Amino acid sequence: MKILHISGARSWGGNEQQLVDVIDELNKFGVESVIFGVNNFDLHQYSKKNNLNFIYCKDKKLNKFINYKYLSEISKRVKPDIIHLHTSDSVTVFTISDLLYKLKIPAVFSKKGISRKMSLLSKYKYNYKNIDKILCVSQVVKEHFEDVIASKNHHKLCVVYDGVKVKNDINTLSEDIRETYQINNKVQIIGNIANHNGAKNLPILVKTLNILVNEKQLKNIHLLQVGAFTRATPELKEMVAAYKLEDFITFTGFKENASSLLSQFDVFLMTSIREGGPTSVLEALYKKVPVVSTRVGVVSEAITDGVNGFISEIEDYKTLANKIEILLNDTSLQDSFKEISYQRFLNNFTSEKLGKNTYKVYQEVLAEN
Repeated sequence: MKILHISGARSWGGNEQQLVDVIDELNKFGVESVIFGVNNFDLHQYSKKNNLNFIYCKDKKLNKFINYKYLSEISKRVKPDIIHLHTSDSVTVFTISDLLYKLKIPAVFSKKGISRKMSLLSKYKYNYKNIDKILCVSQVVKEHFEDVIASKNHHKLCVVYDGVKVKNDINTLSEDIRETYQINNKVQIIGNIANHNGAKNLPILVKTLNILVNEKQLKNIHLLQVGAFTRATPELKEMVAAYKLEDFITFTGFKENASSLLSQFDVFLMTSIREGGPTSVLEALYKKVPVVSTRVGVVSEAITDGVNGFISEIEDYKTLANKIEILLNDTSLQDSFKEISYQRFLNNFTSEKLGKNTYKVYQEVLAEN
């Protein structure tokens, strides 16, 4: 079996990590993978370093007119059994190329997130007749996409969870964060990994910390926020100053392989307003870090509130703070959450599971064609 993976990604995130991880897992089933993507960006650089077969598109973006014909040429040369679409723009390029040049190759699409708005053209491409399956990263994403996909196409939707690679060096430290940021050993670390964008809702993170420090008077905590700075960063720092929280929070900026820091957190906090996954929650389960999160994405499928973690409604920072306080003061509850979460991770959210479930979808598509 040969798969042509198409991605227009121009930066590196959880979705790109999932793409390369699933390729690695598919290789165990004898699947040959080729990536069609953008030249000289992170995915291309990773592919070169790791000897992945990468064909770069023409121009600096995937969704350009020149690439519609180019995809047809690549398809004839590579002769894939299935085209796997990993980004929204890859769906656009596939749809137009297929309409113009009749590729005659079945396609699947991995739907990772939840879009705030959907144009008529977007609805058309996601309902395109020659996309055979849509792999939704969570039940929440599947339910959301049922409003986008015509009822006659609902049979195309299936849930395939993201996965995290199980490694032997689970607790190897890439960096001692207490040493780097001079955090006392008696201070409990609340960790968050998220780039500074609207979906991550980091103002709620700051408001949660304000409740903990200034209302509950928890002075032996420190919030380590790991993620790329954006135009939203100055406003976050202004909030921190207004609440007088400068001594209780560190913004580290972007860190490569940020998940390697997880095992040093006492609690992982996520305040997102909109998610498909995220992978960071699954990584926290794997690293045995108790999670407190808003009810988004895969969270409700990975965590049962009060059983192996705590969940609040979106933007409910008071509940988030209350749950964190309970958790920080109860080590036996922390231990219980860790062990139940780890077993749930092994049963559902490993890269091995992702590879098996993706391969199963491929087999179903080929059987139907």
